[in-house]
Amino acid sequence: MLDKRQFYIDGKWVNPAKPNDMDVINPATEEACAVISLGGQADTDAAVAAARRAFKTWSVSSREERLKVMRAISEEYNRRVDDMAAAISLEMGAPIDMSSVQQVGCGTMHIPNFIKVLEKFEFEEELDGYPNERILKEAIGVVGLITPWNWPMNQIALKVMPAIAAGCTIVLKPSEIAPLSGSLFAEICHDAGVPAGVLNMIHGDGPGVGSQMSSHEDIDMISFTGSTRAGQLITKAAADTVKRVTLELGGKGANVVYADADENAVKRGTLHVFNNSGQSCNAPTRMLVERSIYDQAVETAAETANNVKVDDPSKPGGHMGSMVSEMQYDKVQELIEVGIKEGARLVAGGLGRPDGLNKGFFVRPTVFADVDNSMRIAQEEIFGPVLCMIPFEDEAQAIEIANDTPYGLTNYVQTQDGDKARRTARALRSGMVRINGDGGKAPSPFGGYKQSGNGREGGKWGIEDYLEIKHVTSWNT
Repeated sequence: MLDKRQFYIDGKWVNPAKPNDMDVINPATEEACAVISLGGQADTDAAVAAARRAFKTWSVSSREERLKVMRAISEEYNRRVDDMAAAISLEMGAPIDMSSVQQVGCGTMHIPNFIKVLEKFEFEEELDGYPNERILKEAIGVVGLITPWNWPMNQIALKVMPAIAAGCTIVLKPSEIAPLSGSLFAEICHDAGVPAGVLNMIHGDGPGVGSQMSSHEDIDMISFTGSTRAGQLITKAAADTVKRVTLELGGKGANVVYADADENAVKRGTLHVFNNSGQSCNAPTRMLVERSIYDQAVETAAETANNVKVDDPSKPGGHMGSMVSEMQYDKVQELIEVGIKEGARLVAGGLGRPDGLNKGFFVRPTVFADVDNSMRIAQEEIFGPVLCMIPFEDEAQAIEIANDTPYGLTNYVQTQDGDKARRTARALRSGMVRINGDGGKAPSPFGGYKQSGNGREGGKWGIEDYLEIKHVTSWNT
């Protein structure tokens, strides 16, 4: 069993001030695969103090100094990709092939992207039309980064790299449910030569280290990814110190499938829901289908779900893995049962484990048809492999149903009519809209409207979130 009880503080691996051991459970076997220690106030204070000391020098470092560190992280990350894939698969149940390509690939994509953005980023600008006035963009300070278990490297890379680029120093708290990848990332940063105190990593849970970070007077900003409920608690805890809080929270994405959608639209959207075992905030979990093709779409979605294989994450192959934990498994089972009781038509999957799997937190790929958007399964984020299918009559009704949700992260549009696609994209109340399966390639802003959060991660917007704006007059005096 792996021993990951140490924290990374001030450039060194250190023991917790007070041991508080917790087993890390392999969700495919339900057995402990590692042990960590949950930090306490003394550990949080030590990490924050180290970050505060390092901020004095890192905040005034040059662009080239930051780029040198980021490039070294990129090189070391690429050297450890196999280790990272194994860690993520073990801790959260992603199939090893998917972990190697998609989970680890988030880091190999985002880290170089932030290097490219920093190379051209302007930290100083002349105020338009006023040559004697300047806008300076300066690091906000010590930042607390709280990352989730479902896409560990995606969120760590989207937070750590722009913070480093901005000149901030960091206290990172990975999810205690899937902490192995976070520990490995700290190892990567250490081996890459990140200056002591620029990145600090401690393990802990939300009520403990998470709350301590959110209310800490020497942390200037919190960036959190996770549930909307937790984001609300963090915002309240941060209020007394008036720190900046950026949030990337839940989603209940609508996938609007018009009658003229391409022939693969329904299958593509269904498989997207099941990717990562449905544990993605941007999954298109509500499929809205134009009435004239609705019956065929239901058949296609059901057939697609029934053909998805579920198996041990350690095995190679294109199958679906497990839920991350028993708690998540129980939540998904509860909401599948709710959908049945609410009167939605179950056309694939359902309660219990898939055939042949008697151990592990595995869920059957599930499709509900004839869902009413007022049902709990249409309004709550299930965070599992469950698709809700809803018919609509016309464009106006599709947009009305899509926007009838407390969330606003990612919506999807399927049509071969460019004007209709653009009209729908403008009308959808979400931070991102994906048309005809195009996920985008450029360094772009990731974030949502409404209860899906605030702030943006990725590209120049990701760096800007970690900066203060200073207006200076008489610059040429």
